Amino acid sequence: MGHEKRSDDKHGFVFNIQRYSLHDGPGIRTIVFLKGCPLRCQWCSNPESQKVSPEVALNSRKCIGTKECGFCARECRDGAIIEKDDGQIRIDRNACSECFRCVDACPSKAMTLFGRLMSVDEVLRNVEADGIFYGRSGGGMTLSGGEPLMQPGFARELLKEARRRRINTSLETCGFVDWKVLEAACFHLDTILFDIKSMDPVKHKAFTGVTNELILDNFERLCREFPNLSKRVRTPVVPGFNDTMEEIGAIVDFIKGRPNIEYEMLAYHRYGQPKYEYLDRVYTLSDVHLDDGRMSELRGMAKERLGKLALENEPTEPRVRMEAPCATCGS
Repeated sequence: MGHEKRSDDKHGFVFNIQRYSLHDGPGIRTIVFLKGCPLRCQWCSNPESQKVSPEVALNSRKCIGTKECGFCARECRDGAIIEKDDGQIRIDRNACSECFRCVDACPSKAMTLFGRLMSVDEVLRNVEADGIFYGRSGGGMTLSGGEPLMQPGFARELLKEARRRRINTSLETCGFVDWKVLEAACFHLDTILFDIKSMDPVKHKAFTGVTNELILDNFERLCREFPNLSKRVRTPVVPGFNDTMEEIGAIVDFIKGRPNIEYEMLAYHRYGQPKYEYLDRVYTLSDVHLDDGRMSELRGMAKERLGKLALENEPTEPRVRMEAPCATCGS
């Protein structure tokens, strides 16, 4: 199997296409998850989204072991497949050149790829397969990630071509992008989902790796220059970070009175934690728990201040993958 490593306006790296979503824009949606993100949120449920290019995922529970198999080690030209004392393997990520020969050789699919190169037409043919659901529900395609605007040309062309094909378009963004990139995408959007995680720049940097000035500046400019664009502000509520009346209240006060705004809070969860193991990363919030009562109080406060602008729905099926996607079809 060949693995191309280029991304351009007509091709980009996708790590999942999720069908029949009800919580990422109006109606029934197909979500296209693009690789790449400038943030490193401690609670990230899609760590495979952070790197722009594809990467190997290793599910040790599926690994046959070196005694019975060992095909991956024999195919690796970098010496990056290391045998452990128990006969299982680990990947030396520093030595790996990402040729992905090990993925092709793995018979049990313990090794798979997070991300594959797809064309604009290939993605939209997948999206159009669900077209029967869009007409009645007012749904369509949502670009997500990661941060989809980390692949700006590809994201823009996906949105532009989707609109040409009369597909309703939404985009979910962390807001930490150049304004010109965000602006170019907005011309092809029906709805934008914009994350505002905290109004405190110091705390924002401590928990996400970046400050929030660019994000808030982009949001204000978005409201000013695209007043008619439907906007849904989202806040992931994370214990120890922003699960207080003061934190959520500051966000509510910031967005209140702006044009075409809805507000949604998303409860913290740990459903994406296994993927950190697949990528040899450490999940630092494994002992954190969000109290249901606290979440209800925060939602009540936001609803009281914002009225009909505050949404109460919470996704019943989190947008995370518990297994690495198939390297061939992404499923």
